[in-house]
Amino acid sequence: MSGSAIGGIRVVVVDDEALIRSGLRMLIERENDLELVGEAGDGGAALELIRRVRPDVALLDLRMPGIDGLQTLRAIADDPLLQATRVVVVTTFETDENVFAALQAGAAGFVLKDAEPAELIRAVRVVAGVRRCCRRR
Repeated sequence: MSGSAIGGIRVVVVDDEALIRSGLRMLIERENDLELVGEAGDGGAALELIRRVRPDVALLDLRMPGIDGLQTLRAIADDPLLQATRVVVVTTFETDENVFAALQAGAAGFVLKDAEPAELIRAVRVVAGVRRCCRRR
């Protein structure tokens, strides 16, 4: 997907809106230490993609048709093979209930879609750093 440096942070983007996926793709591809390794438009496709490419970080929308973001997040958290993948929820819904539900389901971070691009990139780097520092043995 992107031509980032070898050993960079591997990222997948999951959102049902093509325009949002495109914008996130552009943000990721302009960073030398990030590598876009896939995109999905719904939770089912996301789970298949994440199981196949094993990214470091998944950027995940909460509200999607079919398997929504919370169900997808729970499936990632419950799969022992995906424990190394950290999820940053990217959503327009800022309610305490959504934040709590996402964190309880296993999200490592939460970024609103109206955040500054640098904030999203920082979140990716922070949660990837947590993964690299805290690998399970």
